Amino acid sequence: MAGELISREALDRIIQRAAELQTGARDIGDGLTEGELLALGKDVGIPDRYLKQALLEERTRLTEDAAPHGWTLGGPRRIAAHRVVPGERGAVERALSLWMEDQELLRVKRRYPDRTTWEPQVGFMASMQRGFKAGGKTYALTRATEVSGQVMPLESGFCHVQLVADVRNLRQARIGGAAGLVAAGATGTGVAVALGILLPIAVLPAALFSLGALSVLAGHRPQSERIQVGLEQVLDRLERGEIRPEHALPGPRASAFLRIADEIRKQFQS
Repeated sequence: MAGELISREALDRIIQRAAELQTGARDIGDGLTEGELLALGKDVGIPDRYLKQALLEERTRLTEDAAPHGWTLGGPRRIAAHRVVPGERGAVERALSLWMEDQELLRVKRRYPDRTTWEPQVGFMASMQRGFKAGGKTYALTRATEVSGQVMPLESGFCHVQLVADVRNLRQARIGGAAGLVAAGATGTGVAVALGILLPIAVLPAALFSLGALSVLAGHRPQSERIQVGLEQVLDRLERGEIRPEHALPGPRASAFLRIADEIRKQFQS
């Protein structure tokens, strides 16, 4: 019906299908040049800005997808996300740095010529904010040893931003926990055998603790997904212009202590 609301999922499918039909109606041969692509976009009402951003993302994606993902026993060593965002390099770098320090509870670790690295903030206030999840945030990025951000200029008005979270600490903790469980199970089975307990019963500790070790190793998935989502959310805000050097509201900004006190008040109210 004309007045019926179209869901976001259905809208994506409709637009994708309409684009396929539009492309199929043209004889594009083996492909299109950039100029022809922009002309096609103009015919279907897509602004050049969005087509250029999508084109840059496609070119960058082909390079990035060729890199190894780094998934090994116990999960990845690094988790990465990248995006082409509008803006000049200097402005994007300043906005990203301010957001990481102010909203993600990270602090600058090193500034390199081509990238910046952050590490989790330490201290009572930072721990309180993470504990109370101030602002409803989970602060997933603070679980990583460090987060690095690289902003590379592309065409005028566009930059490629890559964020990488070093999660070797989480991986090592999982592997260490799993190894401890396997060792405990093997010890229990060894003691049972030495005491003359029947073999089918004696192997139970090793089997049960091994299952526990597998469960510990499998725990990388939810942890990694939360960090991956955290990186993507930062890129989402950069892409939409929600993160700017002047993203803070005008006027004096509430201190960390006042923000924590406000979170405590909300907890009691709920």
